[in-house]
Amino acid sequence: MTASGLIIFLVIGAIAGWLAGLIVRGFGFGLLGNIVVGIIGAFLAGWLLPALGVGFSLGSPIVTSIVYAMIGAIVLLVVIGLVKRA
Repeated sequence: MTASGLIIFLVIGAIAGWLAGLIVRGFGFGLLGNIVVGIIGAFLAGWLLPALGVGFSLGSPIVTSIVYAMIGAIVLLVVIGLVKRA
């Protein structure tokens, strides 16, 4: 992965984490925590969704990547929130 690819990955993860924090209220970890969860969620979704055979395109590759990462971040926020409450 090139340096510019890594920066794009981090920015997409940060946007996805911020959006996931807005969607999943009550399970969030603040702005910086949600951004970190978004970056981890972007990695997980990029690996897990294609492995499950889930694939879709929303026109722009950047928008599709943000949606993938947001799905991963939402799932991760919910799982972490449920484990944290138990």
